Amino acid sequence: MKKVVIITYYWPPMGGGGVQRWLKTTKYLREYGWEPIIFTTQNGEASVVDESALKQIPKGVETIKVPIWEPFGLYKKLTGKKKGEKLTPGTVTEKEASFTQKLSVWIRGNFFIPDARMFWIKPASKALNHYLKNNKVDAIVSTGPPHTTHMIALNVINKHTIPWLADFRDPWTNIDFYDKLQLTNWADKKHKRLEREVLDKANQVVTVSWSWAEDFKRIAERMPMVITNGYDPEDFEKAGTLTLDQKFTITHAGSLNDDRNPHSLWKALAILSKEVEGFNADLEIKFIGQVAPVAIKALRGANLEANLNLINNLPHNEVVVEVMKSQLLLLPLNDTPNIDGVVPGKLYEYLGAKRPIICIGKPDGDAAKIIKETNAGSISDFNDVTTLVENIKTYYLAYKQNNLSVNSKDYEKYSRKLLAGAIAEELNKIAN
Repeated sequence: MKKVVIITYYWPPMGGGGVQRWLKTTKYLREYGWEPIIFTTQNGEASVVDESALKQIPKGVETIKVPIWEPFGLYKKLTGKKKGEKLTPGTVTEKEASFTQKLSVWIRGNFFIPDARMFWIKPASKALNHYLKNNKVDAIVSTGPPHTTHMIALNVINKHTIPWLADFRDPWTNIDFYDKLQLTNWADKKHKRLEREVLDKANQVVTVSWSWAEDFKRIAERMPMVITNGYDPEDFEKAGTLTLDQKFTITHAGSLNDDRNPHSLWKALAILSKEVEGFNADLEIKFIGQVAPVAIKALRGANLEANLNLINNLPHNEVVVEVMKSQLLLLPLNDTPNIDGVVPGKLYEYLGAKRPIICIGKPDGDAAKIIKETNAGSISDFNDVTTLVENIKTYYLAYKQNNLSVNSKDYEKYSRKLLAGAIAEELNKIAN
């Protein structure tokens, strides 16, 4: 069996969306002739902890852990956060950020390049180079963000002739908050130079959406392979058999930052609460995970606080159950210029749950494309309150008649097992 080293910052017991792609890929890689070796941090900063995710790691997988020093302790001191307090979404995009938060963002963008995990590059490169002197592997994968992982891979392949696949779960200089990093010309040029070096030297580049692949092509004149995120069918074996929530639940799973604050939803729900008899009494807005304060403030401003059920981070397996029980699933997208390629990982898990999706975002973006082709829900533009009201009202009337469902189709191609096969195929190409 061929061996592949996977360089990833996010790994159990860390939780959240950044873990799922390669945790699930690792789960199925052996079925395609590849033995994964995990190279990760020993003490990374976890905004979400999910001990249950440890059970998903295949038995016997070799794991190499290298300590990391991160500057988040300094950031917490600057912003007045407690030592053990978890970082919340909105640090970069928060419109009401304090001076110290803005200063920390400026420091992060201009001094921590490619990102705040940069102090892992040197010790991790040294440790991996030492490992490879005594252990033969057939390929290396680096998955970012953080793009520090790509820098480690770059250092290693400069000393060892090993095929390298660079996986971009998010863009680098085309990320939605890049323009908010307050970069100097020098820092901007360095980010772009390092990004270009990775794109040029990797044997294969993979990303998760079609628009992002086009963006990378414009940067480096090579088209990355698109291998999307997905859902694990084993996680959703109970889909369709669980008892649905009694309330008319609109559920959002995962982090909700400032750019994803669905202003049109609060307006639509306020209208429906006034105009549709019984709607407000039935409505429950269920947030699972970290929520930016501005979103809570906007919800309160629409007199919806009594309808809010705010649930702290849950283990992934419990999130899946909550999603499968929900009446509706909320997918607000980032209201930013480069929205086309944004496809949150939760979309695929929503598909696996087989519950109707309310997407608020660009009607012709990649996320909307997936929802339309799978017939999995409805899409309304960011400021299109009228369409959103109509869509939710239709769902609510179906809920009142106990027949709210979705007839989704062609979503099985987003199975994590099949996608792991696609990754294995790319590894086979570069390792031969």
